[in-house]
Amino acid sequence: MASSRRRSGGFSDTLITLLQVVLLALVVRSFAYEPFNIPSKSMQPTLLVGDYLFVSKYSYGYSRHSLPFSLPLFSGRIFSRQPARGDVVVFKLPSDNRTDYIKRVIGLPGDHIRVEHRVLFVNGASVKRQAVEDYVDRDPRTGTTRHLQYIETLPNGVSHIIIEDAGPEIPVDNTADFVVPPGHYFMMGDNRDNSLDSRVSPEAGGVGYVPEENLVGRAEVIFLSTTQAGKPWEFWLWPSDLRWSRLFDRII
Repeated sequence: MASSRRRSGGFSDTLITLLQVVLLALVVRSFAYEPFNIPSKSMQPTLLVGDYLFVSKYSYGYSRHSLPFSLPLFSGRIFSRQPARGDVVVFKLPSDNRTDYIKRVIGLPGDHIRVEHRVLFVNGASVKRQAVEDYVDRDPRTGTTRHLQYIETLPNGVSHIIIEDAGPEIPVDNTADFVVPPGHYFMMGDNRDNSLDSRVSPEAGGVGYVPEENLVGRAEVIFLSTTQAGKPWEFWLWPSDLRWSRLFDRII
């Protein structure tokens, strides 16, 4: 009888401990940091396919999208803080409020944004950019491609790398003048010719303006990066698949 009670008590203790761990993980995920992975090339060369990063959930305050499954427990944003121009941000796609996207904040509420012959203009002034050595994308699945690479410096002094295709201009290289509505943001990918972002309307499969409620958090640091060249079960290839130089890089 005593042995049965001990087994019962041991199971209960284990279950309580497990529930406490799950609850702690949910709290950390909702209010502190959440991991994300990069599935596309739209933020190259800043972020690569196979990068895993932590996003700070507290950077801009909290909305329902801070909660697991975007539970609609409240509306709007509490402890709200405005992103800085140049921040790399995870947000929920406005057209479905479910899909996670990651882009760079280019336009703040009230800003005028346009692109003219691939040059970004913010509030009527062209954004300074300096050509640097071409970016070489060595993809084990699609081969090697070269891109024009620039250091772009936004009006607030934030500098970051962008890339452009060397071919003819495409529609997103010349846009209308966008006026960012109150409470919204204008997002762009660093891979300018390969990013469905705020330059493209939701009706055309793009992002459009992003409401502040849809902000999830600011991308902070890469904690893992893999080329994804091998299969997940090929454990003997894991060391060579890792991009060791990217581990614990801060995202700027």
